Amino acid sequence: MTRPILYSFRRCPYAMRGRLGIQAAQLEVELREILLRDKPETFLQTSPKGTVPVLDLGDQVIEESHDILKWALAQSDPEDLQHGGQDLDEMHALIEQSDKEFKPLLDRYKYPTRYELDGGEAARDRALPFLDMLDARLADGGFLFHGRISVADLGIWPFIRQFAHVDRDWFWAQDRPPLIAWLDYFLNSDRFGQIMPKFTPWKIGDEPVLFPIK
Repeated sequence: MTRPILYSFRRCPYAMRGRLGIQAAQLEVELREILLRDKPETFLQTSPKGTVPVLDLGDQVIEESHDILKWALAQSDPEDLQHGGQDLDEMHALIEQSDKEFKPLLDRYKYPTRYELDGGEAARDRALPFLDMLDARLADGGFLFHGRISVADLGIWPFIRQFAHVDRDWFWAQDRPPLIAWLDYFLNSDRFGQIMPKFTPWKIGDEPVLFPIK
C-alpha cells in the first residue's frame, strides 16, 4: 500500500469529520467514495460494519471518525488544532458529548419515520440545550476553546451543519448569533470547499483519487 485508503461518503457528517482531519494534518490518502446503498465487497472486507468513514493504513484499520481525527492530528498538526495539549481531553470530551447526546436527537429530528415518530420537532427541541451550550462557549472569541479554532470545532460542526439544514429557515431565524456566525464561518471557508468536491463512486480498477485535491 503506497498511501492510506479512506472510504468516505460526501454528505455524511462522520465522513466529513474524517476528511477534515486528513486535510488539517496535510496528509495524502486515496479516497474511495462509497454508495451506502451499494457497498463494494472490498469495502465490506476491510470493515464489515459497513459504515463510513474507514481509514485503511495497511497494518491497521481505523473505523471511527473521531479516531481518524485523532490519528491524523497525531501525525501532523500544522495549525496547532490541539492547542499544544492545553484542554485537549476536554476538547475530545466535547466531541464525545456531541456524538452521544446530540447526534441521536439529530437523527430523530431529521429522520423521524425511522424511529416511528410523527415528527421531529420534539427531538429538535430536546437538542436545544446542547446548542445553547455551544452558543455560550462561542460567545467568547468565536470558537469553542480559547478564541481560536481547535479539533473540537472540526469534530462538531459537521453535525451542526446537518441539524441546521433540516429546516434552514427555522435555524437561521433562531436567536443564537455566535452559533450561527460559527456555522457560517465554516460553510463559507476554503476548508469546507476543499473537503466537499463531488467524487464518482469507487469501483475496483479505477484510477486512485488523491485527497485532498491539490
